[in-house]
Amino acid sequence: MSGSIGCYKGSFYVRWYNDQTKKDVKIYRYKGFKLDTKRMASKLLLAMQTDVEKGTFYLGKYTQKGFSEVIPFLENWLDNAEDLSPATYKGYKSYIKNHIKPFFKKHDQLSLPDIQLDILEKLRISLKKKGLSPKMQINIMYCMHLILDDAKRARRILYMPSFPKKKKYQHEKRPIQWLPEVRQLNVLEQIPQEHQPIFYFLKYHLRRPAEACALHKEDYSDGVFKIHRSISARELTGKTKTGEIHTIPCHPDFEPFLEIESKKLIVSPFLFKNPLARKHGKRYTNESLNTIWKAACKKAGESIDLYSGLKHSSCSQYINEKGLSESELQIITDHARIESVREYAKTEVKRKRELMVKNVFKLDVKTETSK
Repeated sequence: MSGSIGCYKGSFYVRWYNDQTKKDVKIYRYKGFKLDTKRMASKLLLAMQTDVEKGTFYLGKYTQKGFSEVIPFLENWLDNAEDLSPATYKGYKSYIKNHIKPFFKKHDQLSLPDIQLDILEKLRISLKKKGLSPKMQINIMYCMHLILDDAKRARRILYMPSFPKKKKYQHEKRPIQWLPEVRQLNVLEQIPQEHQPIFYFLKYHLRRPAEACALHKEDYSDGVFKIHRSISARELTGKTKTGEIHTIPCHPDFEPFLEIESKKLIVSPFLFKNPLARKHGKRYTNESLNTIWKAACKKAGESIDLYSGLKHSSCSQYINEKGLSESELQIITDHARIESVREYAKTEVKRKRELMVKNVFKLDVKTETSK
């Protein structure tokens, strides 16, 4: 078995052969503590030999200062995460700076391979003690999952550890809020005509507000919208939130509003122009859309946020008022997973009663036929 114990000026160390450098390495610390006794040195040597037998040995785990390479890895991780949108990058940077990094500074004896379920559970509990919401705890732990996944790809760890089960966060998903179409249209009618096109686009095409703000004139051709841009952290990006490109046909009822938009005498690459905007190209922003929407809701006597009042409402209307199936709605929305669409299928009591009566009628017909 590899390794041996030595002593120099009263301090013990473990001598280990480094296959990469072809030289012996002397290790004087174990979990951040000096090897003051031969017993501690023996404990370190046994731990290293055990890792070799298990196939999880990584020399850096034992040679880094303080027995930890977690902090350096965290500091470098964001720099290498090129695929993150500006908003996601900003969020993850905050999670690492304010929550993940401080936790591992308190536990600086840990190395990346030491991060197992028990450590992740301690991290979760620390987030809960800070008073963070269950949703925020989940987001931070998801960030930690991505970090460890990249550590595994870089072979800094050999196996992905288990994470705390979702039920431990006690996160209760709130039911989707939505407006019936009559009330939704009433809100839209309160919006000044010059601003109506982008709001009706969101109603009829079930897209995110940031995607509508980023839509260019060249993204519409032959009655089809190509959704492949978005706004993230107030910056225009060349991809949607999910990275997918969506091809959406123009809804016939939206064509009159497209006509209104085309008559605006504003030179801009953007399809929807806000005459009052200061942004380059006179594009709308999430802030300007929300301001206009809230004012319209106040006039209509409604209290619902922009996303719920448009996308959530239109999706829920398709199932609960227009009788579409979940799979049919999934085709319209371009959702990758049916579970995402299923949230809109929590039908109202009236619709449930209609379905029950319809089924009773079919049952009676079958009963009479069988007689």
